[in-house]
Amino acid sequence: MNRRVHIMIKGKVQGVFFRAAVEEQAKKLKLKGWVKNTGDDVEVLAEGKNESVQDLLEFCIIGPKGAKVTSMDIDELPYTDEFEEFRKE
Repeated sequence: MNRRVHIMIKGKVQGVFFRAAVEEQAKKLKLKGWVKNTGDDVEVLAEGKNESVQDLLEFCIIGPKGAKVTSMDIDELPYTDEFEEFRKE
């Protein structure tokens, strides 16, 4: 089963290579979508196999070394299969 999520990650997520770490993890998990900075937060749109999306969510809760996630808002969206790959924006 496939799944699509929109994630807003808050906390110390700037200047710790959070976007690069999410991109690397998403590619390992064969997910599609994007990650970008939005002010002080990081925003992610990811879709793919349910298990892989869940693994990415678990990674985002912790983040890379130096990150400190204080909250994460997750919205479940209809799966669209609109992306070719996962990328940083």
